[in-house]
Amino acid sequence: MAAGRSGRGGLRLGGSHSPTQGLRRRGAGRAAGVEARVCNRRHCPRLIPNLVGPGTGRGLASEGRDDVTGVLPDLEVFKAVVEASGEAILITSAELDEPGPRIEYANPAFTRMTGYEAHEILGRSPRFLQGPRTDRASLDRLRASLEAGEAAQGEALNYRKDGTTYVVEWLITPVRDAGGRIVRWVSAQRDVTERHASEERQNLLVRELHHRVKNTLATVQAVLNASLRSSLGLAEFRQAFTGRIASLANTHALITEDRTQVVSFEGLLTAELKAYDEPGRRRVFLTGPPVVLASDLAVPVGMALHELATNAIRHGALGDPEGRLEVTWSVEDGAEGRMLHWTWNEHDGPPIALPTREGFGSQLLKRVLTLQVGAKVDIAFDPDGLRVSVAVPLPGPARQASGAA
Repeated sequence: MAAGRSGRGGLRLGGSHSPTQGLRRRGAGRAAGVEARVCNRRHCPRLIPNLVGPGTGRGLASEGRDDVTGVLPDLEVFKAVVEASGEAILITSAELDEPGPRIEYANPAFTRMTGYEAHEILGRSPRFLQGPRTDRASLDRLRASLEAGEAAQGEALNYRKDGTTYVVEWLITPVRDAGGRIVRWVSAQRDVTERHASEERQNLLVRELHHRVKNTLATVQAVLNASLRSSLGLAEFRQAFTGRIASLANTHALITEDRTQVVSFEGLLTAELKAYDEPGRRRVFLTGPPVVLASDLAVPVGMALHELATNAIRHGALGDPEGRLEVTWSVEDGAEGRMLHWTWNEHDGPPIALPTREGFGSQLLKRVLTLQVGAKVDIAFDPDGLRVSVAVPLPGPARQASGAA
């Protein structure tokens, strides 16, 4: 459909012709009609569709002298497109000063997005959708663009009728009369709340990946340096280092198997110690409530458990046929916050003597756990067997696992 020249009082939307070129108010009150001049190649009649207020779009009246056959369907199609659009469409008056522009038309998509019915918003300023969390800077940028008579694009946090918030993306375009004066604003809007949430989840994953890789590399470096210091030869270094890296990989596997990126403390213990129980003869005893650890705690704790298990099979209770191991734990609230307390007790193993030098296991327990997670570690070489007590700070309220791993 070709648009003809606008008549007296005709409007221009964003500087270009539209199917409803020549819109202007007729009469007064909320139910006022809107005059439109819609032209095709044969004629240019004047139509008066009722586009705003109650009873929107209930009929068309022609004051033109030409037959309007072929024009009415075009206008009806245009109206149907706006009404059926998934984009929220809002038409307001041109005032910017308080109380602000008044809403003259809102399509069904706008009412669905905000929760308000059309009769609840007509005549009000769109500013009533703003609230305490709406970013004032974005509104200031919008105001500056509109005062300059420019189209404005941006986002803001708005409030629905039920009080919930949503992020709205909008494009606001000025509607001008034949003299260039702005007489309306037309806004196309969409709810982008889910897109923002998805972007935030993605950013969180990137930050978590960066944090986890950084911690993992620091742990590998500590493992390498300490293994070099504590090994007497290349063969011993290779065996110790590969075993420790395998333990690190196992801990990461447990974490990534759970979409919540947590692992149960008992799951770490079971993965490390299940091989040392014998059929028909229990040697490992685990006692404690279900507790889960986030990845930043699970990795160093898993490494510590691996070192204790390796030491127990090489020098302690698990290396003796009669030896036993008991691990107990609890979560307690104290002056320093919520803490995971766990104790490693070896019994009936070979006689132990005070070490002549600090091995890697002791270094990891005292350094990595202390520096990386702020744990307190106490190591005692009792005649009955090694005893290690650890207190690990837990962030926030204790999280209870759904069950033992």
